[in-house]
Amino acid sequence: MAENSTNELLTRIEERRGQFSKGQKRLADYVIENYDKAVFLTAAKLGDVVGVSESTVVRFATQLGYKGYPGFQKALEELVRNKLNSIQRMEVTYGRIAQSEILETVLHSDIEKIKMTMEAIDQNAFDLAIDTILNAKCIYVVGIRSCAPLASFLSFYLNLVCEHVITVNTNSSSEIFEQLIRINEKDVIIGISFPRYSMRTLKALEFASNRKAKVITLTDSVHSPMNLYSSCNLIARSDMASIVDSLVAPLSVINALVVALCMKKQQDVVNTLETLEKIWGEYQVYSGDELNQVNMEIE
Repeated sequence: MAENSTNELLTRIEERRGQFSKGQKRLADYVIENYDKAVFLTAAKLGDVVGVSESTVVRFATQLGYKGYPGFQKALEELVRNKLNSIQRMEVTYGRIAQSEILETVLHSDIEKIKMTMEAIDQNAFDLAIDTILNAKCIYVVGIRSCAPLASFLSFYLNLVCEHVITVNTNSSSEIFEQLIRINEKDVIIGISFPRYSMRTLKALEFASNRKAKVITLTDSVHSPMNLYSSCNLIARSDMASIVDSLVAPLSVINALVVALCMKKQQDVVNTLETLEKIWGEYQVYSGDELNQVNMEIE
């Protein structure tokens, strides 16, 4: 059983309750009733609160099948990840990290997310996503809140490859359905959502699925609710339980999608870029004069 399954910790506790000592049973009861508090505690502090020794806490974690207290604490973090407010989420991840270690810790964490994504992503699903996008008459992209920049980034580059790309603006639920009103079986919708999952994104995917459109999801787990309506699931790890969502791995998957699409339609992309270069030059989108003027002012 995977150690990061949302309900796994509570299941393990119930399955092993008969093997616990009296002190471990008190620990089990406290964790079940107060896991949102226990997640912030060191092994020693948890022992003090419950009235047992630190070694009893460590043995409790090991008996549950975790690699010591750090493995148990990680399972606690997973359990509460979707139940905490933003301030509590930040404390869960960074409360035990010194200020001088934050930069290195965050970068290493992002590296791990990409490594885990590489190991887990389904190549067949990735290939299916490419073919589905290329064969679609119209491509809709939806991402809300912290996922909105990902949706915008993907849409920007899809426009260089495909003819009909629509970024679904999500100021309200009614606006979503108004923009999706013409979606049908010839189209595809790409939904991007990570914890905490967006109900508006889910409703958009449900609406598109009911209209027989193809549905591609980019999310963090096969158990994500976004996959309810999807036949093509792209999984990217993004489980940093902090106030800032880690979107490095999802962005890498998006980059791979764009590169793969460009390779499939190389000549079309070249023609598009040549046309854009002419337009940029004609309308001075990237003006050399302006840059020189700025440089002169700085000098």
